[in-house]
Amino acid sequence: MSDQNRLGVFKTYKLYVGGKFPRSESGRVYEVTDSKGQWLANAPQSSRKDARDAVVAARKAFGGWSGATAYNRGQVLYRVAEMLEGRKDQFVREVAASEGLSKSKAAAVVDAAIDRWVWYAGWTDKIGQISGGANPVAGPFFNLSTPEPTGVVAVLAPRKSSLLGLVSVIAPVIATGNTAVVVASADAPLPALSLGEVLATSDVPGGVVNILSGVTAELAAPLAAHQDVNAIDLTGADPALAKELEIAAADNLKRVLRPGPVDADWAASPGTHRLTAFLETKTVWHPTGALGAAGSSY
Repeated sequence: MSDQNRLGVFKTYKLYVGGKFPRSESGRVYEVTDSKGQWLANAPQSSRKDARDAVVAARKAFGGWSGATAYNRGQVLYRVAEMLEGRKDQFVREVAASEGLSKSKAAAVVDAAIDRWVWYAGWTDKIGQISGGANPVAGPFFNLSTPEPTGVVAVLAPRKSSLLGLVSVIAPVIATGNTAVVVASADAPLPALSLGEVLATSDVPGGVVNILSGVTAELAAPLAAHQDVNAIDLTGADPALAKELEIAAADNLKRVLRPGPVDADWAASPGTHRLTAFLETKTVWHPTGALGAAGSSY
């Protein structure tokens, strides 16, 4: 059969939850269009049940992921960069269509996203050195502070930066040992859903990252109020929604990372603030010159 007569195989986009690719529990989909309003694909319309399932998967994965060595987590993040590099052409097409960019500009965005994974991979075994250490105290004690991951983090992905911004909010969360439930940009979810396929083949344990697509407000509300979600990144929320979610998050004292400017420059150096945003400090006291049991406080 000649290429002129061949029908292309349309991609079926699915959620990424617990290392698997379920369709939405609701069975619903919604149309995703490009910057010119032309149809690109149907994306799953996640439900509140999907959000709860994602939290369960993230909690189940937390113990193993947070207990892995920082060096091992760095290896896994670097592997994500490797696999993303191998599928670069696909992501260039999806980013170009999602963000209305030329092929060359989309390629630059994908390159930056790959480099961002590598950058955070290099920080996994170093962030403890700058966010912890020995503390001077008055008395015959050693006093040491060490960072520990907060737990399950809900992440609202940026609305406009479908890949680079997405990577910039996911990578620091998992680099520090947290697990994530990510709500993709409602308008441009395709790169996020494809990223799930990359994660599944990159040694990232199932449940460490869970990716949902759909109406941001519909998914964010149950995540902000969920008692087993320990923190929430409001990057992708508009001001009105962010205020509502912050109030809901206060019910069980979640850590909240407030949204920055809508037109944030995701290509700029990210710094370390997102690495430390979802870390808790454990302080350990130990008497000097004694073999007695150590005391600790948080």
